[in-house]
Amino acid sequence: MTTTTLTRPELTAADRCDRCGAAAQLRAVLRNGGELLFCGHHGREYEAKLKELEADIQR
Repeated sequence: MTTTTLTRPELTAADRCDRCGAAAQLRAVLRNGGELLFCGHHGREYEAKLKELEADIQR
């Protein structure tokens, strides 16, 4: 039996904040499998709520 782990690619300059369109610095992977990208400003603004939702936060 083989176990596969899915990894998400590193953020690049092409990745943009879902809130304002600035360069993304943080990826929040939600429990349902979705993901959100945030710039530093919006990442700090929403980080506490994302942690409450048990999102996997990647920088």
